Formats: sequence, C-alpha cells, structure tokens
Amino acid sequence: MSDPIFEPLEFRNLTVKNRIFRSNISGRFDNEDGSLTQTRINWECRFAAGGAGAVISSYVPVRMDGRIIAGYATIHRDDFIPLWQKLGEAVRAHGAKYILQLSHSGRQMDFPGVHNMHRPSPAPTSNMESLHGFLCQAMSTSEVRQMVRDFAQGAWRAREAGLDGIELHAANGYLFTQFLSSAINDRTDCYGGSLRNRARFLLEVIEAIRDKVGRDFHLQVKLSATDHNNVLPWEGKGNTVADTIEVAQWCEALGADALHVSTGSLFPHPLNPPGDLPLDVLAVTYDAMISSGVSGFRNFLLFRYPMLRPIFRWLWFRMKQGRPVEGVGFEEARLIKDAVTIPVLSTGGWQTASSVRDALGHIDGVSMARALVANPDLPQIWAAGHELPPAPCTHCNKCLVGAPKLPMGCHELERFPSRDAMIDQLMEVYDTKAELQIPEAS
Repeated sequence: MSDPIFEPLEFRNLTVKNRIFRSNISGRFDNEDGSLTQTRINWECRFAAGGAGAVISSYVPVRMDGRIIAGYATIHRDDFIPLWQKLGEAVRAHGAKYILQLSHSGRQMDFPGVHNMHRPSPAPTSNMESLHGFLCQAMSTSEVRQMVRDFAQGAWRAREAGLDGIELHAANGYLFTQFLSSAINDRTDCYGGSLRNRARFLLEVIEAIRDKVGRDFHLQVKLSATDHNNVLPWEGKGNTVADTIEVAQWCEALGADALHVSTGSLFPHPLNPPGDLPLDVLAVTYDAMISSGVSGFRNFLLFRYPMLRPIFRWLWFRMKQGRPVEGVGFEEARLIKDAVTIPVLSTGGWQTASSVRDALGHIDGVSMARALVANPDLPQIWAAGHELPPAPCTHCNKCLVGAPKLPMGCHELERFPSRDAMIDQLMEVYDTKAELQIPEAS
C-alpha cells in the first residue's frame, strides 16, 4: 500500500511531492539592508535535500519596520527579486517547492533594528506587547491601507522571483494576529470591534494580492486556531477555534488556496513551539533583549536567578498540562479542516511517522521546524520505514532560546558524539567559500 506521507498534495495551482513541509524557521543569516545571503540559501537547501516536499521560508517582512530582528531577509525592494529567484531555483533543484512567508511584526519583535529604534512599531493598538513590553503605536486607517498595499507588492515580488507561492503569517502574535485577536485589538474603527471587522485587514490583504497577482499564484494563510492569550493570567484569552473557523472560511471565499494551522497569540508561546523552555540557557541569552522592551529586565531577573525561576515556570508551563508535544494543535486543525474545502496543514511537534500517518486521515499535510533542524533527512528516514531517527529531536527548545546570540541549529549536546561535532553541524551553512572583493576607489 502507498504511504500517505509520500502521496503528492494537490493544491489548486501547485503540486507538492509529499505531505511534509518545513515550517518557517531561520537564524540571523542575512544583511542589514534586508538582502539575503548564501548562508540562507545553504540553510533552505539543507531541508530540500533532506526530502521535504516544500520549504516555507522564515518570517520575511514586507517592510523594514516589520522586522523582528536585524539579519532576516526582507522582500521590500524590487532589486531583491533576483536574490529570491536564486534561492527558489536552488530549492527546486532538490525537487522541493519554495513558499515565501510574508510578514510584519507589528508590536511583536525580538530586537529593534535601526528602522525601529527609539520609535514605537506600527500596530493595530497602542497597548504595548504584554510579555516583553514592546512599544507600539496604533496605525491610522490610511496607514492600515498602505500596509495592505505593501503586502500586495511583496506578493508581486515573490511571483516575479518565480517562487512557488506565498504564505500570509496571520498567526503567533505578529501583525495579522494583533488585528484578529479580541484580546489585543482595541480599535473602534472599521478594523476593530466585531470579528468581521478584526479580520478586515487580513481579508483586504488577500483581495489586494489577488488583484495584483491574479488567482494562479498559490496563496496560503497561517492562522492561530486559538489565541490562548492569557499567558499572563490577567490577560484576556482572545480568539477561540470557533472564531478562527469563521476567519478560515472567509479566507477560502476570497481565494486562499490552503490554511496552515498553528496556535498562540505570541511567539514563543507555551504551546508553540511545544516542549521544554530551558531557563538556564535563556538566562545566558535573554540579556540581549533587556533594552528591547519595557518588561525585559523583569523577565531577565526571573530567568537569571534560580530562586525566581519557579515563578516563570508556573506561568509558562501551566498551559502545557495535559497536552501532547507531538500534534499539539492537531485537534484544532481537524476542526478547521471539517469546515473548509481547501487543504489544511498542521504544525506542532510532529516527528513520529505513525502519528503523521494517522493525522493525514483528517488533515492534508504536516509542517515541522525543530524536528527537521535536528534531522534534516527525517523524510528519508521515514521513507526507509523507520518510525523515528536514531537521534530524534528532544523538543528541548535550546535552539529557540539560543537564537538571540547563537547560530541557529540544534544545541542539544546529548544528540552529538561531542561538542565539536555539534559545532561543526552548526557551522555547515556558514561554509560559503565566498571570495572577498576589494572595493574600487571612488
């Protein structure tokens, strides 16, 4: 019998060779001006060569003020089109598709770059982000409409680069989530209040993209099924899965080709990525964020001093109780799949072949990030008949908490024969062998 994991997935205008998607994840691989580098190409090709059917890019801002961190490539300039074209061609050379994730941070970021420094970020609200205390300024109606045009222009650049499609990042606390969430959006104009009004920004972006690039270019939307916004107990819970089902149906009606289902109203979130949160590692790296938000120093103290860590552990881990790591958002994805006719992808801790096969009886595909960071050839391991790789991802999330200072990759020493072996793997994507050039005298 055929293996459902390796059956092609047919979208309206796109065919992916299997049901495995590399979800959005990246490191600080790119240039300050937003142009991408050979290191990013090496990173994305690692997963394409490992057998993923499609690679969803990391978070790609449509404007420089939408970066979550300097060192992430953007698509805000036309002269970047050839760079993205080169990346798409490199990924497709391995038989995978490349889907560009269009994003804007709104009030949620990690480190403000020079474009955000000393000024609040554009957002639907002026209330600062609750966990780190990032400052923001509510956009005017005209500014929201300009943002709609910026997303459409980003989609046009992706199509001009010959990429295989785009994903709107309307999950995990970024700008679209901030508009959608009843716990965050406090507007009183046509972009706030009712669910339909809160969804207006996202729906206008979909319409604008379809007007700009037509209906033949693949467009999918990543949604947080449930906000679970009360990480801090005094915060409102936000949108429910019933709310998101309505939004999903509206997206489908306006021309979305697929939905990618995640969870949480911020990132990171206790349920995304699932697994541990190593506070001892976070104590070493979080100091880089102290000046980024009003609450940064408070958080640093909770991470830095062992006697204070139980306070944060209680806040963070209480949501995880009774929930699995693998397939943490599957049930919500299944509910959304039952309410739409377009394909639905589920993300959240997938790593075991039999679990994925079972899930594919109810949804259309799975996306993974950290399991593939640990084992980029996981699809090949599954194809060979194995349930798990010899050294599976431990969901320790050291890769996550190390990201402010350390190279992106697996930092779980127990998975490697030695520290040197771990470092060698981390450094592989940086082996660009580029020839240095001496600038000409002006």
